[in-house]
Amino acid sequence: MTRPALALALACAAPLLMAAVAPGRTAPELERLGWRKVLWQGIPAARFEATPSGGVRVLGSGEAAFLYRSLSGAAACLTWRWRVDAGPPATDLTRKGGDDRAISLTVGFADYGPNAGIAARAQMAVAQAVAGDHRLPRSTLSYVWGGTGQEGAGGFFASPYGPAIARARVLRPAGSPQGRWMEERVNLGADWRAAFGGAAVPALQEVAISTDVDDTRSRIDAQVEDIRLVPC
Repeated sequence: MTRPALALALACAAPLLMAAVAPGRTAPELERLGWRKVLWQGIPAARFEATPSGGVRVLGSGEAAFLYRSLSGAAACLTWRWRVDAGPPATDLTRKGGDDRAISLTVGFADYGPNAGIAARAQMAVAQAVAGDHRLPRSTLSYVWGGTGQEGAGGFFASPYGPAIARARVLRPAGSPQGRWMEERVNLGADWRAAFGGAAVPALQEVAISTDVDDTRSRIDAQVEDIRLVPC
C-alpha cells in the first residue's frame, strides 16, 4: 500500500489519521547517522540496517516501516543511489489498498502548497497535536521504486490518502532491473512547483526512507546510499 507521507515523523508513508504509528527501535549505527525508525501498529516491521558505506538497507517479508532524519536548508537538487534485489510486483499506487512498493525516498517541506485547504490544515493540526514537540512537514514529495510506472503519466500524482499534502512520482517501476545500482538526481524546487503549484518553495525539513510490502506479502531487500543535497 502506498501511504505517502502526510507527516514524516508520524506516518511518513501512512495516511493521516488512518493508521496508528509508534516509535521503533532504531539500530545504533543508524541512530548515529541521525535516523529514527517508526512502525505501523499491527503491521510487522521491516528491518533497517546501516551499510558499510553509511547507507541504509531494508530487509523483510510482508512488512512495512520507515526511517526519517532532518534535512535542512533551501530546496536544491537531491542525489542518491539505490538498488532493489527483491521487491513486490507492480501495483497501482493511485488506489487505496494493495498498493505496495519496494522503497520510497520522501522529502518533507516546512509549509503547505498553495491549494491546501481548511480540511487538510485541520487534519494536520490533529496530527501535530499527537506529534507533540516535533513539527511535522506540511507538504511532501515521494520518489518511488515500485508501481506500474503509469501513475501520473510519469509525473507527480496525488496520494490517495492525502491529496492536498502529499505527492508521489515513480522513478523506477516495479519491473526495473534488480540487483544493480541506479543513480538519481531530482530538482526539489522545480518538482515542488510542478507538484503543488505556486512560486515560493518552502524550506526543506526532513527526508525519509520507507518500504511497504505487507499486502502482497513480498520479500524486500533494497538499499539507499549517498543521499546528498547538491547545487542545481
